[in-house]
Amino acid sequence: MSAIETQNIVDGSGRRLVTQSVAGCLESAIGSSGLTEARLKGWVHRLDGAMGDLRTAYERGTLAHLRVPEATADIAEAEAAMTALSEGAQTIVFLGTGGSSLGGQALAQLNGWNLPGGADEAQRNRPRTRFYDNLDATTLGRALETLDLATTRFVVISKSGGTPETLAQAVAALAAVKEAGLGDRIKRHFLALADPVSGGRVSGLRQLAADFGIPVLDHEPGVGGRFSVLTNVGLLPAIARGLDVRALRRGAGAVVQGLLGATGADSFAPAVGAATAIGLLREQGVKCSVMMPYADRLGRFGHWYVQLWAESLGKGGEGTTPLACLGPLDQHSQLQLFMDGPKEHLITVVRVPTEGSGPVLDGELCGRAGIGFLAGRPLGDLVAAQSEAVPEALGKAGRAVRRIDLDRLDETAFGALLMHMMLETILAGRLLEVDPFDQPAVELAKVLTRERLSASAKA
Repeated sequence: MSAIETQNIVDGSGRRLVTQSVAGCLESAIGSSGLTEARLKGWVHRLDGAMGDLRTAYERGTLAHLRVPEATADIAEAEAAMTALSEGAQTIVFLGTGGSSLGGQALAQLNGWNLPGGADEAQRNRPRTRFYDNLDATTLGRALETLDLATTRFVVISKSGGTPETLAQAVAALAAVKEAGLGDRIKRHFLALADPVSGGRVSGLRQLAADFGIPVLDHEPGVGGRFSVLTNVGLLPAIARGLDVRALRRGAGAVVQGLLGATGADSFAPAVGAATAIGLLREQGVKCSVMMPYADRLGRFGHWYVQLWAESLGKGGEGTTPLACLGPLDQHSQLQLFMDGPKEHLITVVRVPTEGSGPVLDGELCGRAGIGFLAGRPLGDLVAAQSEAVPEALGKAGRAVRRIDLDRLDETAFGALLMHMMLETILAGRLLEVDPFDQPAVELAKVLTRERLSASAKA
């Protein structure tokens, strides 16, 4: 394979963390619905200037995203805050929506985001975690009625400090704690995270926290919510689940170092990924980007990616529609469309090593069930075979497939994958000539929501 078809992300020790192959998007693999190698190279080289701009932004410190992996002080602060909050806790509830929640969920899921423990004693003793990211009156109401509020803790996350859904959740939780006779414990049962005070303006969340003596951590002001997974927004849930957050950042830092050391865009995996997606959009009408990991522990990662891609690039009539899938599950639901529907999907299959893992299937029972070919095989062998066969089948059907392989699913590799996707999105924005950091349509919806509620209150 040529260098542009396959790229590796390696750490400082030479460990290969992530391997990307776009060979399944080329004409040589899928026929006329793919890009020629020459055309792909053309799209990739359009990003040479953007790569230089990112390197300059790193050197000048003007793009905070690139410096986050090097930060250490906020880790110690987040660890101390979670240690204090977790004392006597059985459940930690995270309140926030969109970028204030999805990244944290993706991280927490690596260690079982809603489980009371794990294999080691320390993990078994950790509180379980819950995320309420969608405002639903029935769901939150029932949760506050059934949770043991004496042993429940709340983390309230809003970058602006003024997100109505999150503030409404926080107010409801505060009221429930007070009604349970625990008002004197509020400052020990709650933790808030919001942008620092700027221009003398105190946000609603910070005002609420000040009124009740709730500790507040500063959100990184230069990083938007959907790009905040590696800041303390994601660190808090990760710490709650016992993840090695320093390893997460080391993995992300490996991608940044790859950017700084790249000889050209064609040797930088996020640039090749961005060029492939936008090249297929412009030349082949591929207008849907499907993220399909083959691991339950990457399920929420797919949803995190959907927000990142959609909210960053869907502007001014531009962008592609992201979809979150999960293998092998969605082989039985969406694969029919991808295989035999319109050729408008780029499917990214994310694979982790599963061969030889899981329960060994009993030969006699397999015979009875008519799956004798699995007799004596570990369950992970079936998943491994499917994650190889499905991309092959898609390719034979002339469908664009990108493969991303993690050498193992741990914090370092996942940190690298997250940073890869964030930089890929930023570079795709450059090709589409849109600003990946704003969301004007979302802001309009927020304004109209406030206006409607204000009008109904006066009626």
